[in-house]
Amino acid sequence: MIKTDILIIGAGPTGLFTVFEAGLLKLKTHLIDALPQPGGQCSEIYPKKPIYDIPAFPEILAGDLVNNLMEQIKPFEPGFTLGERAETLDKLEDGSFIVTTNKGTRHHAPVVVVAGGLGSFEPRKPPISNIKDFEDKGVAYIVKDPEVYRNKKVVIAGGGDSALDWAIFLADVAAEVSLVHRRNEFRGALDSVEKASELAKLGKIQLFTEAEVTELHGKDHLEAVVVKHNDVKKGQTYLEVDNFIPLFGLSPKLGPIGDWGFEIEKNAIKVNNAYDYQTNIPGVYAIGDVNTYPGKLKLILSGFHEAAVMCQSAYQRIHPGKRYVMKYTTVGGVEGFDGSKKEAKKEVVQSILV
Repeated sequence: MIKTDILIIGAGPTGLFTVFEAGLLKLKTHLIDALPQPGGQCSEIYPKKPIYDIPAFPEILAGDLVNNLMEQIKPFEPGFTLGERAETLDKLEDGSFIVTTNKGTRHHAPVVVVAGGLGSFEPRKPPISNIKDFEDKGVAYIVKDPEVYRNKKVVIAGGGDSALDWAIFLADVAAEVSLVHRRNEFRGALDSVEKASELAKLGKIQLFTEAEVTELHGKDHLEAVVVKHNDVKKGQTYLEVDNFIPLFGLSPKLGPIGDWGFEIEKNAIKVNNAYDYQTNIPGVYAIGDVNTYPGKLKLILSGFHEAAVMCQSAYQRIHPGKRYVMKYTTVGGVEGFDGSKKEAKKEVVQSILV
């Protein structure tokens, strides 16, 4: 039996930052994740994808963000159960919980936090009859390492942020990049749409709108795709390619967590955002993309905020009636459980006190 103060389901960025906020309150944490390494989608799906909305980082790769978070929480010595999926939740008479994984590992904690991002997920695949024949043979639904596509001919399909971002990024990596979208208007950020359009004008991206990839051809590896245009006069375009990347998003599923008795709305867990992001089960919280409430923004930044607020509530639940005086880390520094402490710089403290 693994015992801890706060049991965190999900080791993505929000789950990892929860370790830091709990550590400041001297609360021990343990994380469960079905993936074999921490980081969630940032590690598994797009470690090399740049992220632009993390404060103080004009741009940071998703994998680097995870590495930084792991370094940040190191003083608090969190435990990890990786490669196992949280399967069941049982509430004990004293109000604490037992969470058991699909491999039988049992965890005991007075507070459980679901920080599972989108839950389990599967890529949405285009309706091309032989697409499975080329999976891992030129067809991929996520970009893990952009270097795989260096000096290759790549076709990307999709009209959202991922399709636009990777088309822009790979324009400087691949020999040829073609972006295919079934509509004329893109759903992604306006800045990304403008960048893609500019690269198309410069000849660095072939842009096919009001069109879709309908056929894949090749023997042992993908060799070509057929782009069918909505305009019958344009007919079809045959493109010799090395790689096809359809980016139509992920189909999220809560998995076993969806059977734990939560109030569910549109495949997300409803929480009380007026106070502490607690679910309808007292002592169980949900933070990050997995939760929903009026005005919810599915941003890593939002998950960080929710983690900080949730930990304050968890402290009161674990230590009822005990008063905690919050101190800014710039004043108090950060002390790990081993007694080591990163002291705040004296000049910073002085500037605050003045």
